Amino acid sequence: MRAGDPRLWIWAEALQLLRGAEQRQRQFFAVVSSHSLPCWEPLVDAYQQGDELKLFVALPGVSAAQIEVVLEENGLVVRGHRPRPGPLQRAAIHRLEIPYGRFERHIALPPGNFQLLTQFVEDGCLTLVLRRF
Repeated sequence: MRAGDPRLWIWAEALQLLRGAEQRQRQFFAVVSSHSLPCWEPLVDAYQQGDELKLFVALPGVSAAQIEVVLEENGLVVRGHRPRPGPLQRAAIHRLEIPYGRFERHIALPPGNFQLLTQFVEDGCLTLVLRRF
């Protein structure tokens, strides 16, 4: 391939995208030490339409009963625990990329006062719907 070959540019772009994906994966599974106990932080997407704010928190394998949501003056806290599957407690680990154990995420909210209208877990995501009042 020549230096001006468009395939080189495409290859460089693909490598850059892979590096970005790996970095986001490391951030998702990073253990946070700023809390009193070690925990991991789930990823969050936030969308606003008018006075409604929707948050999607990535919590694969976590049931609604294992999640606590607290609306605070300056934001929202989502915390809980993702247990390791019982039958695998004594299994030899060959790869461990999915986080287990305690999780906690502090989410800053846009200016204003919000109330939590709805929360549910579906397809590995906690969905929170808040409304500004």
